[in-house]
Amino acid sequence: MIVSFNIEYRTSWGEEVRVTGSIPELGEDNPECSIPLHTVDGIHWTAETEIQVPNEAFVNYSYLIWQDGKVVRNEWNSFPRRLYLTGDSKKRYCINDCWKNLPEQQYFYSSAFTESLLAHHSKAGVPQSYKKSLVIKAYAPRINEDYCVAICGNQKVLGDWNPDKALLMSDINFPEWQAEMDASKLKFPLEYKFVLYNKKEKRAETWENNPNRYMANPELKANETLVISDRYVYFNIPAWKGAGVAVPVFSLKSEKSFGVGDFGDLKRMVDWAVSTNQKIVQILPINDTTMTHTWTDSYPYNSISIYAFHPMYADLKKMGTLKDKKVATAFNQKQKELNVLSTIDYEAVNQTKWEYFRLIFRQEGEKVLASKAFKKFFEANKEWLQPYAVFSYLRDAFKTPDFREWPRHNVYNAEEIEKMCQPGSVDYPFISIYFYIQFNLHLQLLEATTYARENGVVLKGDIPIGISRNSVEAWTEPYYFNLNGQAGAPPDDFSVNGQNWGFPTYNWDVMEQDGYSWWMKRFRKMAEYFDAYRIDHILGFFRIWEIPMHAVHGLLGQFVPALPMSREEIESYGLPFREEFLQPYIHEYFLGQLFGPHTDYVKQTFIEPTDTWEVYRMRDEFDTQRKVEAFFAGKTDEGSIWIRDGLYALISDVLFVPDRQEADKYHPRISVQHDFIYRSLNDWEKAAFNRLYDQYYYHRHNQFWQQQAMNKLPQLTQSTRMLVCGEDLGMIPDCVPWVMNDLRILSLEIQRMPKNPTYEFGHLNEYPYRSVCTISTHDMSTLRGWWEEDYQQTQRYYNTMLGHYGAAPAVATPELCEEVVRNHLYSNSILCILSLQDWLAIDGKWRNPNVQEERINIPANPRHYWRYRMHLTLEQLMKAESLNEKIKELIKQTGRKPEK
Repeated sequence: MIVSFNIEYRTSWGEEVRVTGSIPELGEDNPECSIPLHTVDGIHWTAETEIQVPNEAFVNYSYLIWQDGKVVRNEWNSFPRRLYLTGDSKKRYCINDCWKNLPEQQYFYSSAFTESLLAHHSKAGVPQSYKKSLVIKAYAPRINEDYCVAICGNQKVLGDWNPDKALLMSDINFPEWQAEMDASKLKFPLEYKFVLYNKKEKRAETWENNPNRYMANPELKANETLVISDRYVYFNIPAWKGAGVAVPVFSLKSEKSFGVGDFGDLKRMVDWAVSTNQKIVQILPINDTTMTHTWTDSYPYNSISIYAFHPMYADLKKMGTLKDKKVATAFNQKQKELNVLSTIDYEAVNQTKWEYFRLIFRQEGEKVLASKAFKKFFEANKEWLQPYAVFSYLRDAFKTPDFREWPRHNVYNAEEIEKMCQPGSVDYPFISIYFYIQFNLHLQLLEATTYARENGVVLKGDIPIGISRNSVEAWTEPYYFNLNGQAGAPPDDFSVNGQNWGFPTYNWDVMEQDGYSWWMKRFRKMAEYFDAYRIDHILGFFRIWEIPMHAVHGLLGQFVPALPMSREEIESYGLPFREEFLQPYIHEYFLGQLFGPHTDYVKQTFIEPTDTWEVYRMRDEFDTQRKVEAFFAGKTDEGSIWIRDGLYALISDVLFVPDRQEADKYHPRISVQHDFIYRSLNDWEKAAFNRLYDQYYYHRHNQFWQQQAMNKLPQLTQSTRMLVCGEDLGMIPDCVPWVMNDLRILSLEIQRMPKNPTYEFGHLNEYPYRSVCTISTHDMSTLRGWWEEDYQQTQRYYNTMLGHYGAAPAVATPELCEEVVRNHLYSNSILCILSLQDWLAIDGKWRNPNVQEERINIPANPRHYWRYRMHLTLEQLMKAESLNEKIKELIKQTGRKPEK
């Protein structure tokens, strides 16, 4: 069988077009073995090759650009081109293709749509083939399975322009459609259009918007098939919009829960989404965070493994029933006690679940670990599973997650770990229980995923930007991380001192050398369970806020990578550089207002006079925030906290921060305009500093950071078919929306954090279609909580955004909450995903009577206890008819229940 590949592509000097594919004749998808195409004009490229028909009777293939012995550009390849082969060995296929760029509507090609929201569960077969034929292919992803694309044109087979008699196309390779015609019965020239056909009603509903498509006589020979591909079809139908709910798994509560939400509860949450016309269930990270076995492990963004799930999410009932009836009864009693609590008792839940794990493992473990299903799971996951299991075992054996303090195995050795994981080893019984638990968690989450897909609901996961410095990854692959820095965020509405997450930052240069394989594996593992994901702090792929290890707050950080300033450059702005700009500015005149009654104690203990009158410096033993933190460790009285926080503020009161690598270069300290050192400048120095500051933070890095992101994000976001949403909040450089738009990444829009600096509140009708809108996130107060935080602000919102006259109510009434929810559902965003608390707020009968209990996280508090639980059970939620009908009707009214 002969296949002729033809594509139009304007190459630059030294480039050539190649084709690669799934069969040996096309290099089996190995670019090194790809087939070169030939050209006479540098535009039209062609290659002809003889192939054997493979067993599956189709070939996948794609084009690439080759230069200097390597690939310099790939096509968008989420959906490989597919050619179905029929006929004898002398059959000839002539394929006319166009280069495939990332489609404008790339979100419709994600697995969120093709496997769930617009999934075609029963697809048509391969179109009937003919000796001499014409195959037309077209991409049209925005069509549910009640509809199909059809071709209508000036031929009898195409209905002679009667759309109801159009030729129906096959969705065998959905979202690509294809039809085959007997070319011996066609009269050229051929004119045609695509139509949207309603399969239930057996009629065409609408024509495509384009002018007629035209084809002159291709002069096909006998036993030859011409394939015309890469047509994109757009119909004038309402924009697809959906609604969803965001809730952490740990917050779910059913009658079967064990004091914390589990993967079994996720299925019940899907049921509620279906019953209320919602299409997305969004969760927080679910990775194992176990370090100390105390409540401080409740922070879900500080995991010990980027792969392993937290054992507390196991649905114990699914793991088997304990044969000892007395013990089983005791666990049932404990389940009732824990489940009745209004918040999560993290320590009691995990302790009790682990007692159950040990017992059920003793009873069922050997049989499960010997099963074919487990062995298959183990082989596919052993690369991360073995180190994770050993890490967990050693963490408990040596009583610390800090592997640097372990007496043995503190430096990772793959061979030693492999030996420990062998069934005959002395450590195996303690290690294999982790294999058993992770296998069960895998099965349970996969079951929830499958259930969601079958019900047309998308599970949306969350990829944290950081990893813990005491984690499996830091132990096994330390070269990927800068363990001498701390990641965080500059000051924002959440925290005036910035945020210090404590995570190490990434060595992107090392990651780039192996094609970001660490990230690629992470994304692909996630794609097993999720069809959409949120990239936590997407700004970290442009630059990260890195804080020195001696700092507690985030104010002394700097962006990495960044372009620091030399003294000469600083002075070119009209600001004479002085060494004092690098030292904390401590002056007599403000000590009293900072420390009040504690001022004399601070002078005697923590600071000392300098040669300059009324100017002080920190004593050596307290000259960093970490030293101050150590001094005040365990002191929780009001006076100690007042002094400690005041000393933190003194230490960060500098005008410039030295660069982490080049000591003679500097970064202007973030938000320093609020501090005393800035106030000490004269007016022209302030003006010069402000010019420098504005240039540095808002203009200097745009192209530089855009390039950083484009080095990483294209291949990462396209390594899976999940729908990508970026959490782009905070101090956003201009290049962020450019990159997110180029890569078709959905942005996050929150009305009280508008992207437009001239607005106090975001304008919902101006949100980009390619976005997720919400009222509040897990890091913020809920709608009801926010309403009561700042009366003057909510008054302005009430008058300007909601358009009401008079005084705003002191609390957010159900009617007011419903109005805010309705407005968000009417927004321009493709997805409106609201927190469960904000959905419940619209119904006075079903919402939580205590608004303060609804808060999930307070970012300003690094030791916050993550323990929020639903105040209803999922069973009660399913029966909350007034609420559910209201949500259902709101979603329908606002066009978020698409019919086509």
